Amino acid sequence: MSIASDASTRSAGFHLSRETQQLAYRLLAVALLCAALSVATEAFFTANNILNVLRQASLLFFLASGLTLVILTGGLDLSVGANIGLSACFAATVIKATGSPVLGTLVGLATGLAIGICNGLMVAKLRIPSFIATYGMLWVLHGITYYYMAGETIHGFPPGFRQIGSGYFLGVPIPVYLMLAFLLAGTIFAQRTIWGQQIYAIGANPVAARLTGIPVDRRLILVYGFSGAMAGVASIVFLARLNSAEGDIGEAMTLPAIAAALIGGASLFGGVGSVFGTFIGALILTLVLNGMNLLAVNANWQPLVTGLIVILAVWFDMVGRRRA
Repeated sequence: MSIASDASTRSAGFHLSRETQQLAYRLLAVALLCAALSVATEAFFTANNILNVLRQASLLFFLASGLTLVILTGGLDLSVGANIGLSACFAATVIKATGSPVLGTLVGLATGLAIGICNGLMVAKLRIPSFIATYGMLWVLHGITYYYMAGETIHGFPPGFRQIGSGYFLGVPIPVYLMLAFLLAGTIFAQRTIWGQQIYAIGANPVAARLTGIPVDRRLILVYGFSGAMAGVASIVFLARLNSAEGDIGEAMTLPAIAAALIGGASLFGGVGSVFGTFIGALILTLVLNGMNLLAVNANWQPLVTGLIVILAVWFDMVGRRRA
């Protein structure tokens, strides 16, 4: 009995040290990227560029943080980019029609949440694989958005609303403060609450989780709902930042969001990852893209680089799992 207990303790200690080690490697990667870019271009270590990096990382983090919880359960939400588009367009319509940014924001958040819950119901109740369910939802949302907008663009929002995406407080962009708030809340939820631990358990072994009494279906609906709600948050920040809404807003954000979560240590097999790791992943990916812009690398190469990063992140995860 004591031998088993000792073995369990050593295993838990090893797992903890491995997680800490992986996080240290990612923080080291951030430091090395910063050092390399500061040598490659003088424009990198300027206050304006650093703040721009943080702002861009925050926009990516909003989307990737919700997606992280889905990935922790062993699922995937491919509809987050399309969710941004429809949520932003609905919010923009309400703001222009009523003149109320508050009402428009609530509509955008509610739209994102409703889409996420629909995804959760398809996965949990209809037993449709998450890849298929959310990929189908992606096309449904694109169809609705393009039909609704009919090629139109909605622009020109109140200055107070625009502060959400482009304003500053004490010299720091407001989206950065929002990112830190969601980072703290997401970390506490995933690491320090019973619901968070249940999400990890579902990703590690959904059958065992169900047998131990965890309400798997409700937790799946919860994480997909949260992913949709965070897409709604991202839609509001995007809308305030761009000061316009059109059918393809947010369309290109799905792959970078997945990449940020995987770079941050989340495993597509479920049960491994963290919201803080996703924050580091978003920062790494943003630094890479920012460096390419500063070095005048053709923008057409950026999707290729993002795709390669996703492939490498998944490959490293598979190698790490084999060794473990």
